[in-house]
Amino acid sequence: MTRSTGYLITFEGTEGSGKTTQAEGLEKFLKNKGWQCKLTREPGGTLVGDQVRKILLSSENNELTPLGELFLYEASRVQHVLQVIEPALEKGMVVLCDRFCDATLAYQGYARHLDLKMVEHLNRLASQGIVPDLTLLLDCPVEMGLGRASQRIDAREPAAKEDRFERESIAFHQRVREGYLQIARNHPGRIRVIDASLKAPEVHRTVCNVVEPILREVLAQGGSVSGLGRE
Repeated sequence: MTRSTGYLITFEGTEGSGKTTQAEGLEKFLKNKGWQCKLTREPGGTLVGDQVRKILLSSENNELTPLGELFLYEASRVQHVLQVIEPALEKGMVVLCDRFCDATLAYQGYARHLDLKMVEHLNRLASQGIVPDLTLLLDCPVEMGLGRASQRIDAREPAAKEDRFERESIAFHQRVREGYLQIARNHPGRIRVIDASLKAPEVHRTVCNVVEPILREVLAQGGSVSGLGRE
């Protein structure tokens, strides 16, 4: 599929790294600056994807195999790309996505030990060849992230808890983090590693300071991302 005129920014990181908080904060910041944004997430983002999300994140499904898990993520992604991401990009919007293909490679590839080339191939098929323009990898120590995630989960109603991955071992989450950092080393032009061990407002300032100049440069070079970005 041919890439369109929008700009795709993805947020990645281990559990409790603050992806959702930072994605929401960046959306508000960019909208206040005049950019047209679409905030979405994986798994989910569509009717089908939200149903798949319930399967993937519920601790009741502890018998789900790594390969079955991978296929569910890719099935959700196909719907998400075709129904949400590509249409928004075609409108010239800045799309902010909480997790994308890098998450699948880190979790199902590096942490679950599935063949990396197979995961990358399925990612390309499910994403229709779309690659993020910019990825923000929020990195923090595993124990810190899991502590934050535990507090977030405990605050939810029992029926709304999504804690299947949080129940995994420390070793699993360490493999996820190491996988992410390796992916970042493999794609230094696309992925920016951000220290997520800081307080949320400090991380937010860093995220905004990274993203806004890049978007302005896109416009300066004749890009057609919607919104002029006002002071």
